[in-house]
Amino acid sequence: MNELKSQKLQNATKEKRRKFNALRGKEVQNGEFWDLVVITSMDEHQKAAYELQITGKLGRKELPLGTQYHVFSDPPGSKIGNGGSTLYSLMQLDEIYGKALGSFRVILIHAGGFSQRLPNASALGKIFTALPLGDPLYQMLELKLAMYVDFPSHMRPGVLVTCADDIELYSIAENENIKFERPGFTALAHPSPLSIGTTHGVFVLQSNEESGISEMQNQSCLQFLHKPSIDKMRDSGAVCKSHSGCAFTRDSEFVYTDSTYYVDNATTMALLGLLREIGPLNCEIDAYGDFLQALGPDATIDYTNNTTNVTKRETSLVKIRQTIFHHLRGTPLNVILLNNSKFYHIGTTTEYLFHFTEDLSLRSELGLLSSAFSVCPYETYERPTICCVMHSVLGPSCSVSPRSVVEYCRLEANVKVGGGSILSGCWVNSSLSIPEGVFMHSLCVNREGQKGFATVAFGIEDNLKQSVEAPSHIEKLSLFRVSLVKCLACWSLDNEVLHFSGSMSSCRLWNACLFPVCPDLRTSFNMTLEMVQALLGNSTIKLPSDTKLTSMEEALQCKNLEEMLSFREGLYEDIMQNKCN
Repeated sequence: MNELKSQKLQNATKEKRRKFNALRGKEVQNGEFWDLVVITSMDEHQKAAYELQITGKLGRKELPLGTQYHVFSDPPGSKIGNGGSTLYSLMQLDEIYGKALGSFRVILIHAGGFSQRLPNASALGKIFTALPLGDPLYQMLELKLAMYVDFPSHMRPGVLVTCADDIELYSIAENENIKFERPGFTALAHPSPLSIGTTHGVFVLQSNEESGISEMQNQSCLQFLHKPSIDKMRDSGAVCKSHSGCAFTRDSEFVYTDSTYYVDNATTMALLGLLREIGPLNCEIDAYGDFLQALGPDATIDYTNNTTNVTKRETSLVKIRQTIFHHLRGTPLNVILLNNSKFYHIGTTTEYLFHFTEDLSLRSELGLLSSAFSVCPYETYERPTICCVMHSVLGPSCSVSPRSVVEYCRLEANVKVGGGSILSGCWVNSSLSIPEGVFMHSLCVNREGQKGFATVAFGIEDNLKQSVEAPSHIEKLSLFRVSLVKCLACWSLDNEVLHFSGSMSSCRLWNACLFPVCPDLRTSFNMTLEMVQALLGNSTIKLPSDTKLTSMEEALQCKNLEEMLSFREGLYEDIMQNKCN
């Protein structure tokens, strides 16, 4: 039965991709596609990066034409979360389109943030994360648009809200369509184990007696729980039980968890009124926890005081939550149960490696390839674990070990990449060997009016967010499981030489200035690789005395987007030339 479920997902996904591919580079007809595609960014710098890439995609005819693509950045100042981004994006749409907005079908994709847990997406954005499929290559933006390609034609004017770092696959019966036509909020829901429910949003259904029997069901939701305990799920009636005839879940008990939701036009206008009431924002609002918990007849105001899952507790948060609750109270929460569906999160280096190289279910359901839009001279054989090469040019006799990902790279002859590693944006000289379990990412930077290149390197499981209060405590930070103090000794650097970019009250691997700035891409990679090899080999090297060091944080602040995209463009031309030959 699981094989049948997987085959249905595979067929449904293939059909969605076929429909989207037919729209790429074509002028879409009215009602055939989204009227507006909106992407959020955390600031104006990220907005510029996103707009530059969208312009490139449109020029290469990788996206449907005739649709308006917008990037809206959060206002400067306090972090406002994806809930705040939703409200400010609606405000900007209202300023641009006025009453005409009420006739549009809009997809709003949250893509702001530094992506510290998947740093190869930091410079150019997680919505532009490459995926090993498609010709030309898919990025997360294309996949989002492909998976929702059927929605606009069965949707009343309104806004579909989704995030940039997850993949939802689903199948429904051939004679059915997912329709967004009811007032209020309408959320997609996926059957999940109770353990998954503790880290997601969970729906308490009006009736769960028939849940899980057909591929798609429409339900009303009594209450939305945000990252609840298992006891809370049980006490609230969120737990469903599988029926003997249910083909869509293996668990005897399960819950329905959240992913994407739709807001009808009238409720969109209500959200605009909410922003006028609570703005300007000075704290983070969650587009899921803070909006959806206010909905449904059994919603209570109790959640507004619960700050357990909040990254930064602001004094104004509780008051703003209470205002949201009273403003949205009584708004319907409808749920579309997608009983044959899968939810995949691609937000960390370990998730990224697993889903692209080891997850055979996702590989078959989405049609992932070992080599996608690349010049890849070696044979890749079917085996339990595989590698993944995307938008890259590999020279003769290169080898990429299983469980590794190479994206946007140029590897010269005889390069060997160790298992479980990630290479992104790198130019690797011939005959070099990259160790196992290494993350290496090259960036172009502008410093003191000069162009330079830096290659950052971390262990796949290094915690880039872990912080200490002062440089005097750096022995508590570790790179490749080696204390930062020992790292400096390995590179013949004194502790006093190390400085941290940004605020000195938070010293992390993210803002530790450890990586050489070099005049060209290959030298940059070579020098950082020597540092990594010395560290892993317990040997000592000495950097040139005039070496300037930078951090991941600082490199992002002074990144040269045009140069990085130009490197990718050079790879693109070589790949296209190879295809022609």
